Amino acid sequence: MSLVGGLLRAGASFCRSAASLLQSARTVSTGSCCRIRMHAIPQPKVVDRWTEKRSMYGVYDNIGILGDFKAHPKDIIKAPCWLKGFRGNELQRLIRKRKLVGERMMTLDRHNLEKRINFLYRRFNRTGKHR
Repeated sequence: MSLVGGLLRAGASFCRSAASLLQSARTVSTGSCCRIRMHAIPQPKVVDRWTEKRSMYGVYDNIGILGDFKAHPKDIIKAPCWLKGFRGNELQRLIRKRKLVGERMMTLDRHNLEKRINFLYRRFNRTGKHR
């Protein structure tokens, strides 16, 4: 009996030491206790549904239906000639502007346009998808 009792006491002390070892290891590994702060649920954003961009969306969709497909929407839009129906990045847009109206521009505006084109040209050549 004393042998069994001795084994039980040794097992119990071993379990306690293992638990304290795990406890100390846990506190060492996680460091100080940092609680996650829970703030209030954020309020939904207030969105203006009638901004100019949203209110004009789809305005030219029915021109073909109502006008026998005679006019393209880009012909009706009032914009500078280098912007009508143009899709591209800033460098392409500025090069197109220089080609179409560059000789009629004022000296300072033309100079600033050239500076911007040179800057963008260097930038796109150094970093870009095409590299």
